[in-house]
Amino acid sequence: MFRKVLIANRGVIACRILRTLKRMNIGSIAVYSEADRHAPHVLAADESALLGTAPAAASYLDIHKVLAAARAAGAEAIHPGYGFLSENAAFAEACENEGIVFLGPTPRQMRAFGLKHTARALARENGVPLLPGTDLLSGAAEAREAAIRIGLPVMLKSTAGGGGIGMRLCHTADEVADAWASVERTSQASFRDGGIYAEKYVSRARHIEVQIFGDGRGNVIELGERDCSVQRRNQKVIEETPAPGLPQDVRSRLLDCALRLARAVQYRSAGTVEFVFDDATGEFYFLEVNTRLQVEHGVTEEVTGVDLVEWMIRGGAGELLPDRPRSCGFSMQARVYAEDPCKDFQPCAGLITEAVFPADARIETWIATGAEVTPYYDPLLAKVIARGETRAEAL
Repeated sequence: MFRKVLIANRGVIACRILRTLKRMNIGSIAVYSEADRHAPHVLAADESALLGTAPAAASYLDIHKVLAAARAAGAEAIHPGYGFLSENAAFAEACENEGIVFLGPTPRQMRAFGLKHTARALARENGVPLLPGTDLLSGAAEAREAAIRIGLPVMLKSTAGGGGIGMRLCHTADEVADAWASVERTSQASFRDGGIYAEKYVSRARHIEVQIFGDGRGNVIELGERDCSVQRRNQKVIEETPAPGLPQDVRSRLLDCALRLARAVQYRSAGTVEFVFDDATGEFYFLEVNTRLQVEHGVTEEVTGVDLVEWMIRGGAGELLPDRPRSCGFSMQARVYAEDPCKDFQPCAGLITEAVFPADARIETWIATGAEVTPYYDPLLAKVIARGETRAEAL
């Protein structure tokens, strides 16, 4: 087992990973920016290293600085959490080159699923249902023709998009040109990749995802599905497991498709295969694969009794894949954001004058009374996770 693990992240997920490392008696190394100098993950870790100034590009996203911190501290492995460098194949490759274990999928797997149009191709090859859509498009004119051929409404999507960024809904063919310019501009600015494709829009859609875990040798298990349909601006707000009202035959096919796709690439570590479920027809379609731990992983942990962070650590150390645990009960998660509802939920920085959380729920957070929320990072403050023997009890 590892003696030291560096956490290449901050906030809620850094605190979450720290808890597991402490329970496993593994030394923890936190990294931080100048804005996070007094953040809880820094104070709670065994060691810490300053990366740079507040902007993420100068600190948490700087691969060379993160690896330098790992080398200086003698870290044997790096846990990327979610966001930042968690799905960066170049970072995973750099870790391998340094002889440091990257606690996540392989660079090859991250590249295979990192672009949505290549992930769609993999899904097609493995018999996973797909929405009518296109490969990468050359421009607005081709996109307009494709939208008419597919059938409106359609979504224009950045192939490198994520977190609801780089997507535009088009109800008419005339909307496509403006939408194309917007998506292309956003994609270049956010992901440095202007590739765009079109996909049929499902108006009565549910967002259902399957938690997978693999050992990198072809053995993959599923840990059930989550419903993440309650969203704002394509960002998840409330997640739950199991998905309510899902027929058992549909659930079985969903799980089978996720496993088939993951086994095709000999998937390693934690990941999520996401689907769109058409509530009007009862059919589901492949959406994307997230090659990392998800924000909502805690609800799966609550009903299976596993610690997915621990599994990632043990898997990285070469331990065998455990048997699939039995799921029991229901779990729900609500995300708490630093956002102003009076200003269309814009992110809101400032001082936390009081923070009180319920005692009868699992709380994942980085804040407490007196914490300072800066404008530099994601506005997620906490996750409130509840469990019950029934869905009504969890709710």
